[in-house]
Amino acid sequence: MAYKINADECISCGACAGECPVSAISEGDAAYVIDADTCIECGACAGVCPVGAPAQD
Repeated sequence: MAYKINADECISCGACAGECPVSAISEGDAAYVIDADTCIECGACAGVCPVGAPAQD
């Protein structure tokens, strides 16, 4: 199950994008977003997020 970023919690710091080994995370309009088709479900993004915004969908 791919990860998804909770836009209400995301503070747009970009820590998750820098940690993603497959570049599945990009900056969206209001928050960062994860491309579910590219996500390999490694959890690296969740491990570095200071507010816990990424979670498995």
